[in-house]
Amino acid sequence: MPSTPPSPDAAHVPSDTPATPRPTSSSLDDRMNARAAAILEQRGGRRGLARLLPFIGPAVIASIAYMDPGNFATNISGGAQFGYGLLWVILTANLMAMLIQNLSAKLGIATGHNLPEVIRRRWPRPVVWAYWVQAEIVAMATDLAEFLGAAIAIQLLTGLPLIWGAAITGALTFWLLTIQRRGFRPLELVIGGFVAVIGVAYLTQFVMARPDLAQLGAGFIPSFQGVDSVYLAVGIIGATVMPHVIYLHSALTQGRVPTRNDDEKRRLSRLNRVDVIVSMGIAGLINMSMLAVAAATFHGKGIEDAGNLETAYQTLTPLLGPAAATAFAIALLASGLSSSAVGTMAGQVIMQGFVNFSIPLWLRRTITMLPAFVVILLGLDPTRVLILSQVILSFGVPFALVPLLLFTARRDVMGVLTSRPHVTGLGWLFAGIIIALNGYLLWGALTGG
Repeated sequence: MPSTPPSPDAAHVPSDTPATPRPTSSSLDDRMNARAAAILEQRGGRRGLARLLPFIGPAVIASIAYMDPGNFATNISGGAQFGYGLLWVILTANLMAMLIQNLSAKLGIATGHNLPEVIRRRWPRPVVWAYWVQAEIVAMATDLAEFLGAAIAIQLLTGLPLIWGAAITGALTFWLLTIQRRGFRPLELVIGGFVAVIGVAYLTQFVMARPDLAQLGAGFIPSFQGVDSVYLAVGIIGATVMPHVIYLHSALTQGRVPTRNDDEKRRLSRLNRVDVIVSMGIAGLINMSMLAVAAATFHGKGIEDAGNLETAYQTLTPLLGPAAATAFAIALLASGLSSSAVGTMAGQVIMQGFVNFSIPLWLRRTITMLPAFVVILLGLDPTRVLILSQVILSFGVPFALVPLLLFTARRDVMGVLTSRPHVTGLGWLFAGIIIALNGYLLWGALTGG
């Protein structure tokens, strides 16, 4: 793919290293790029969906991370324990995600670099290496949740032992990663298909569960029910605003659609904003459906450990019927497989961007599978591990969000796509909320409150 030419208004740091590894361009990529170029030049004459289609994709890939098995664990636990009371947390986190992912996409368009690369080129080396270490820890926590989720889904659908579910998951994710070599759009189409599967599965469950609409509406009024609800709220935010996908989204837009001047960058940024709003909006609706179904089905029913994924599956059959249980397992499998592949891509961007070093995707996939096998072999509760991993993710969000807000507010970095002060201010407000929730959670854990 050709790289984005520098803007005369943006002072790009000279590139001293190869760009982040990109998929080989496919014939589909070439056709869509030609359409995109015509639209950006205002020669396309297309309207509506035909105008948007060439630009839809990066946020679709990013959105799967907002529907990963960690979301299943935290949303089902939240609904089972606290009813509809944490719906407002999902809504807030989703609005945060729209703003944050839009900023990440703009950074890739404006600079032609991804966020880890910009950090490496502009910050001191010790800080960069510290950032890389924490980002890798967060990426491993992410992959642990995603891989375990898919393995659990295979166990639920087939009855195989969890260790065999993990082995099948590994083989399937290796296959998914081969699609990346065929270009951007083939991978985006596959991920989009997984999103559709998850959406249809949860629409089916939502209709079957028949949530109480009055209580559902009350769930959007902010409130907490003790430190346990705060713990889950932080997990929900960690599962929704995910650090690794903040890094990844800027890599997905860098050079994907070439621009030749500032006007084309502005148009591309506006079209990418639609991609973000639509994709993150769908992800938010699916997350809300997860919690609402759990609240309607499990809350107050006296079902012990209803937030556990295996328990949720087993109790769905007598409560809602086998179709609902099967839909749940299929959605979990689609989520785990696709988000695990996306997580591996993000890990590659993190390593190459921060330390200018990369390893083959198959090797990274092999390494990041190991923690999940350790958890299974040690006999640890997979659902509890999933929820803990999401809390770890939430603590990693500020490390990705702070530099993103700093760089997107600088004209020497962003040029004509520099964030307006009110956008940056809203971003800092979101970062403050996340940090405050983490602090409250830590205080509660230390004091036993």
